Amino acid sequence: MKVFFVSKLPIWGLVALPLLGTIYAGYLWATSGVSTFDLTLCIVLAVITEYGVTFGYHRLVVHKAFEPNPVLKAIVLGLGSMAFQGPVVHWASVHTKHHAYSDQEGDPHSPTVSGFLYAHFEWLIEMNSKELGTIIDKWGGRYLKDPMIAWFSKTFLYWSAFSLILPAALGYAVGGWAGAGSAFLWGGLVRIFLTSHVTWSVNSVCHYFGARMFTTTDKSRNNPIIGLLALGEGWHNNHHAFPASAFHGMRWWQIDLTGLTIRLYEALGLVKKVVRIPESLQIKRAEQGKVVALDVQHLAMTEDGPPLMPEEIDEAA
Repeated sequence: MKVFFVSKLPIWGLVALPLLGTIYAGYLWATSGVSTFDLTLCIVLAVITEYGVTFGYHRLVVHKAFEPNPVLKAIVLGLGSMAFQGPVVHWASVHTKHHAYSDQEGDPHSPTVSGFLYAHFEWLIEMNSKELGTIIDKWGGRYLKDPMIAWFSKTFLYWSAFSLILPAALGYAVGGWAGAGSAFLWGGLVRIFLTSHVTWSVNSVCHYFGARMFTTTDKSRNNPIIGLLALGEGWHNNHHAFPASAFHGMRWWQIDLTGLTIRLYEALGLVKKVVRIPESLQIKRAEQGKVVALDVQHLAMTEDGPPLMPEEIDEAA
């Protein structure tokens, strides 16, 4: 299967250039300040592109936690493609393998197996085109059957370019060429730095620091800081206990901003077939202190569906 985008140079650029841009932006902020426009642009683009990853790439594509309206689906896949985290089929395939071998040999980014920094970003640099192609060959077919996912995967570079052109164009409209450069810095490089490290922290921090509500076969943990920054993804132990759940926050105090939007979309009729984990099943899972009803490796044995189908949830509850 074709690998749409990967090489050492672009990956190094993904890690190094946003870092350098953020250092420079910090210097400018300290010496001359930052405009409200640039700061707002950075925050808004960071939130909506990160949302495209958590809502679109993760809960929708990989885990099929709900069925969205086609227009909503296209919007979030476009936003996710603007996040500079790879084509959706690449992201989904690697994440599927992560669930299949979580914190075991074969996990692409386990801090338990390979160390914290490797899980955070070094795996991106180490993974070559052949290895990624093998992962996509094994796990990507289920996703590429969807024409929309295939199209957004093939057009990923255009969406990435657009995510840099857009802030520059808005900055130019507000402040000419100087405004374009400043907006590119904040809405482009700083934004990519922030969203990349937030997502990478789910792979590293949330398998290392935090509490565990459920016993799973891996070391996943709930981290409230990453939970907030990653729009709900930081309740990672909950997610590994119930991968198909549309909601990662399973207590009222576990803030899951992505989950809140799913509830809103459901009320508006924009999503349906939302996967919920009954409280009785959550309690059973927590009290028994062992894996019941679901094992994280179930995903490896499921050709097309999510790791726990709604009817299985009903039976287990």
